[in-house]
Parts: sequence; structure tokens; C-alpha cells
Amino acid sequence: MESLKTVVQGVAVQLVISRTYSLSMCMSLRYEPTDPYVVRAAFFTDADEPSEWVLGRDLLADGLTGSAGCGDVRVWSAVGHGDQAMYILLGSPAGTALLEVPVEDVKAFLENTEALVPRGAESGHIAWDLELANLFAKG
Repeated sequence: MESLKTVVQGVAVQLVISRTYSLSMCMSLRYEPTDPYVVRAAFFTDADEPSEWVLGRDLLADGLTGSAGCGDVRVWSAVGHGDQAMYILLGSPAGTALLEVPVEDVKAFLENTEALVPRGAESGHIAWDLELANLFAKG
């Protein structure tokens, strides 16, 4: 299987605290063609280690034009902000975080990932022998 590059992009986001108050923070999006269905989002705060979430690439793409996801991760376009922003809601037993994210940054990131692995062609980039070996090893 050919080696493909990784797509990484930093994005300035707003952590929404209330209707009138938000905090600026940095999110780093990372896409590995060897794990073609997911995007890793790392959030940098004052903590020593960033908080990392695994998001579906299709989930992010679908959230650009409507509402997508349920449960721990939901994504939707921002009504009233035109095409400028989208929201990502992350939930865990520790709490929830609502992020306002620039649409253009997410669009650019997704275009770069699709240049490496087009949507619908993900399964051709998975090392199935390695995945099966990992499953059997955990047996």
C-alpha cells in the first residue's frame, strides 16, 4: 500500500460559555489516510496535554450544510451566521463543550483530505491484514 501524507490544520475556535461570552482556543485537525474514516481533533487549553476527540470525517462534512451526529458528538451549521460558522458539540460524562468553528477552515481541511482519499474510497486505504491481526491479538 502506498504511503500518503498526513493532513494537519490548526483552527482558531471559540469555546461558547454563554450567549454573550466565549473563550478563544486552538483546535488542531489531523487526518491520516491509513485511518481514512476519522479526523482527530486536539483542543489546546491551559492543561499540559491537549484533549483529543475522534470525529467521523463524514460527520464534519455533513455538518457543513446541516445537522449531523447524535450522542457524544453533534455538528451543525450556524443559523444567523451565514456560511461563516458551524458548531461542534462534544459531550462526555465529565461535561459538554460547545465550539464555534469557522466554516472556511473546516472546508479547506476537508478538501485537503479528499484530495488524498476521496469520499467513498476509504476502504481501499485500510490495511485489512493488519486490522485483522490486531483484532485476533486482542481476542
